[in-house]
Amino acid sequence: MSATLAGIGLQLLAIALFVAMDTTVKAMTADFAVAQLMFCRFVVHVAFVALLLRILSGPLPWRSKAPVQQILRSLCLAGANYMFSHALVHVPLADATAVNFASPLLTVALAALWLGESVGWRRWLGIGIGLVGVLVALRPPFLTGGPLPHAAILLPLGTAAIYAVYQIMTRRLAAIDDPRTTILHTGVAAAVVTALAQPFVWTWPASGWGWAGLAVLGALGGVGHALLVMAFARAPASLLAPLSYTQLVWAVLASMLVFNDWPDGWTLAGAAIIAAGGVLVVMPARPAPRP
Repeated sequence: MSATLAGIGLQLLAIALFVAMDTTVKAMTADFAVAQLMFCRFVVHVAFVALLLRILSGPLPWRSKAPVQQILRSLCLAGANYMFSHALVHVPLADATAVNFASPLLTVALAALWLGESVGWRRWLGIGIGLVGVLVALRPPFLTGGPLPHAAILLPLGTAAIYAVYQIMTRRLAAIDDPRTTILHTGVAAAVVTALAQPFVWTWPASGWGWAGLAVLGALGGVGHALLVMAFARAPASLLAPLSYTQLVWAVLASMLVFNDWPDGWTLAGAAIIAAGGVLVVMPARPAPRP
């Protein structure tokens, strides 16, 4: 199996785990504050991946050649997750996911501007089309003729921007640090920052199911981001980012089956336009004709 194909498979599996994590977060916001969910998620995340890597590969390579970048990357993850989790309190999972689809588009753009990866006119056109789809999914009154949507629908847009930076930093660090080092550092700064809020928001779980949910939340995030790091170490960011569109399939299914929230026409239309832009982004460029 080629490295690129392995990277694609790892990215697809990571996306499925992230949807499972988002579904768990939305289900648990009825009983716990978002800050508590994020804290437990990152603490379990760090413990889980540290134990897993210790078992699989021996001594843990904590020392980073770029510690500041590792901290900033972890904080980007914390900010993106916090905003998206707050959105899920007020917005259906499928709707929030559709708006968050701006992230792979922004990642491709940043890959060109920041990493110098080749992004031709077809990909730029795909990015533009995808952003039109995001606008449709946001349901602005001038487009739908209806009332303003809940303000929380804008939070996934902020999530998309921050997460695009996170993915680009993941790609940069893949060339600097051992992937295991990046995996270990993913949740550390995020856990420290979210710990500061716990004296004000902590609620003890009322049953074993509550504790189990908090643990599962961290395990899903830990494994998902470990797979993400391994994927970006094997394939270009501009190729992997558009695969995030598969997230909508899982998000729509979870939204319907778990929460009985059925996506409306605007969500589906926006997602379809975004996916069309994504097709242009992932299409390989035609080789230049020989003279």
